[in-house]
Amino acid sequence: MRVGVIGATGAVGKELVEVLGKRRFPVTALKLFASARSAGLKQATPWGEVTIEEYSEAAAGRLDLALLAVSGDFAKAHARKLAVQGVAVVDNSSALRLEDDVPLVVPEVNAEAIGAHKLIANPNCTTAILVVALEPLRQAFGLKRVIVSTYQAASGAGAEGMAELEQETRRVLVEGGPAGHSVFAHPLPFNVIPQIDSFQPNGYTREEMKVAWESRKIMGMPDLLVSCTAVRIPTFRVHGEAVTIETERPVTPEAARAVLARAAGVKLVDEPAQQRYPMPITATGQDDVEAGRIRANPVFGDCGLDFFLCGDQLLKGAALNAVQIAERMKLG
Repeated sequence: MRVGVIGATGAVGKELVEVLGKRRFPVTALKLFASARSAGLKQATPWGEVTIEEYSEAAAGRLDLALLAVSGDFAKAHARKLAVQGVAVVDNSSALRLEDDVPLVVPEVNAEAIGAHKLIANPNCTTAILVVALEPLRQAFGLKRVIVSTYQAASGAGAEGMAELEQETRRVLVEGGPAGHSVFAHPLPFNVIPQIDSFQPNGYTREEMKVAWESRKIMGMPDLLVSCTAVRIPTFRVHGEAVTIETERPVTPEAARAVLARAAGVKLVDEPAQQRYPMPITATGQDDVEAGRIRANPVFGDCGLDFFLCGDQLLKGAALNAVQIAERMKLG
């Protein structure tokens, strides 16, 4: 396969290259595209050093597969053009996720939506981590309501966000000065910020609404009641999510553990007596989403469940899910 990663110098772009290698994707020629200022630089890959190129429609049009890790504006301008030329496209931006003619896919949940489509949208990182656990529970017990609070790492803002967290933490600890900020709305070291993306007229942020909109589309539940509070925390990788659900049929913690223990893409980590539960430090670099702290929720009686998830935002939340989509597309 002639594979191109567009946005190859960013955090997700670099992760895409690594995931392609780890999963032994059948790459016969790898093209790396980035902005003009990165063109000519060499980047190490599992297939040796590759020279980064400035994006051009002519070069990208010769690919079998294009993995987009770029802005929504770029995706709007180029994704459909590539697909019309016969290139299989997986877009990581939010630009096309809610378009009716573009499937939004988490393979463990709705792989059948891929069909013969040449353009597939990769969901929001928080959504992908959430629905991997929600779908098997929905199948077993039905689903009426979802309330989720997220604890999102700096990696959600890309390489720049991770760099700012490191730089400003050093400023506080080494230089003894106050932390600054430019990527985030406020200083992130030793702080949490209850805002990710812009506020909407209903008081929720766009990030919070993405979780609702995208979960409904992926799971095929347009009327699913979803409420989300998204919070940025000072960790580098992995998003945590505290989830409360109301099910249609009675659910017990024991039954939920049994379902999640055999769910694709989920790793059950639920031994509180041994202090084993999902954490960013253990979920970092892991393909599966960790699920634990499973307990009955007293608010919803015998149809209520609480649990905690941790998923690597750069893997299942982005690069891994994109490559898993590509593995199921009709390529070539």
